[in-house]
Amino acid sequence: MEYIAKLKYGEEYRELPIRGAKSVEVINPDEMYEIPDLREAFRRAVEEDVIGSAPLREVISPGDEVTIVVSDITRSWMRQGEVLTVLGQYLHEKVGVALENIVVLIALGTHRKSTEAEKAIVAGEYLYRNAAAVVDHDCDATCVYIGTTSRGTRVSVNPLAVGRKVIVVGGTVHHMMAGFGGGRKNIVPGISSRTTIRENHCRALDPNRPHSDDRVGCGLLAENPIHEDMEEAAALLHTAFSVNIVVAASGKHSGLFCGELHEAWTASCEYQRKCYEKPINYEADVVVVSSGGAPKDMNLYQGCKGMLNAMRALKPGGQMLWLCKCPEGCGAPDYTAWLKPLKEGRLDEALRADFTIGGFIFYLTVETLEKGKCRILTTIGRDTAGPMGMEAYTDLEEMLAGVDFTGKSVYVIPNGGSVVPVLAE
Repeated sequence: MEYIAKLKYGEEYRELPIRGAKSVEVINPDEMYEIPDLREAFRRAVEEDVIGSAPLREVISPGDEVTIVVSDITRSWMRQGEVLTVLGQYLHEKVGVALENIVVLIALGTHRKSTEAEKAIVAGEYLYRNAAAVVDHDCDATCVYIGTTSRGTRVSVNPLAVGRKVIVVGGTVHHMMAGFGGGRKNIVPGISSRTTIRENHCRALDPNRPHSDDRVGCGLLAENPIHEDMEEAAALLHTAFSVNIVVAASGKHSGLFCGELHEAWTASCEYQRKCYEKPINYEADVVVVSSGGAPKDMNLYQGCKGMLNAMRALKPGGQMLWLCKCPEGCGAPDYTAWLKPLKEGRLDEALRADFTIGGFIFYLTVETLEKGKCRILTTIGRDTAGPMGMEAYTDLEEMLAGVDFTGKSVYVIPNGGSVVPVLAE
């Protein structure tokens, strides 16, 4: 048999022929509901279908100073700017909040700063032009201490989130450390100090062996020490309201879950799980995966989610073919800095001594790649990819040379950044 896999690579598509395979199965999310009228869906979500909270117009008063916390440009696939436009107009026109009392705070965590063009995309043109300010969070600037979690994380947050009504807007997706992104994650790490972020995220490492903690991972919430610590930290801030977005594979909005931070976000997680977790009956000989194209493969730091998800579907020692363009290179400034301790055989030791998020993502990438052989189509150089456990190629035909599909089971995962294969018990 022959199958042509059409996969997104940056802004383009690549066609990858699969010949002679025993079986080819494509793993896609289920067809999802797409919101036909965002403005009406938003109104219903904040008035009639609000979760665990009074309606938005009863939570926010006309004289309130409001800070809208929103995810950064790396989450632009959730089209949060469109939601913020509707939210901003609702606050101003329905609730009576003055536009000069609204600030949009971009939850960068430790990510790079936004360009002005990116701020307009993230905040939406309405608030970018009319709100008092659209500002990046700076984890190294002065933050306000609001308390300490039971695990000992000292929580300090952006001053714009203190003494004002805070509305959190985020996209709910599976997340490699926190189980699911969005919700409380827009507080920690989103608008927290670097120290707070480090103290929370260092719990990703197993306390007793040189390995990541098995309780930490994609879709894992119960007993996940990072998630539970984030929940406790976010509760210290007393968020006024939250808007949690789930996006269909098409890129269109599928669900809005609004209300109290924990309850509304939890409902969005269940919806996300139902749509994107895909049961599989076996691990395949070969997995062909794209991280999902731009912006999900804008850098290796973001794009590695595609590989991490897809590796769940590969049998030990199998072959992975991964498309992840990475026009911004590795992304996080400290990501490639961990190549040196990796080459010296002391990566675990070095990360425990000076934990960073970029370092852990690097660590997890290297650890996961040990499961099988991986060829990656990318702009990342071989001198970087090789020590991590990948063979890097810039030409698709060259990447496919010598790859034999004959008689093998193959999974094709066009949107690896979102689809989470789950092996049946």
